[in-house]
Amino acid sequence: MAVFDHLGITVDDLQRGIAQYDPIMQALGFTRTDADASVSWWTEGEVELILFPAREPGTGPHRHGRVGWQHLAFAVDSRAEVDRLHAIAMDAGWTAVRDPRLYPRFNERYYASFVEDADGIRLEFMHNPPREAAAADSMEA
Repeated sequence: MAVFDHLGITVDDLQRGIAQYDPIMQALGFTRTDADASVSWWTEGEVELILFPAREPGTGPHRHGRVGWQHLAFAVDSRAEVDRLHAIAMDAGWTAVRDPRLYPRFNERYYASFVEDADGIRLEFMHNPPREAAAADSMEA
């Protein structure tokens, strides 16, 4: 069973949101569906990420650190995939909050980047292999 079924995010400008999210979500293997410029969603299996247009335009941006959304982390299979997704996000107009790097404060294997869209919504791309897999990877290198 999936950890979550769907996640809805409200954006100020739906077309701009689609332009920013679509390259990332497609790179993650999701397929996009639009509903007459009223909503857009991406699915991968049973999991969905949905973009909604703001009911009250101009009420953003979201402010990181305030009550509410923190960030959504996408776990990926390698550091190279973190780097690739970060580059795709940059090309789609996201802002780098933190470029790809190790985060030893979490553990010695945690490699991630953080990006924000035009509305201040933050995503993380992260690779955190199990201790055993990390040891096997280092033996192969």
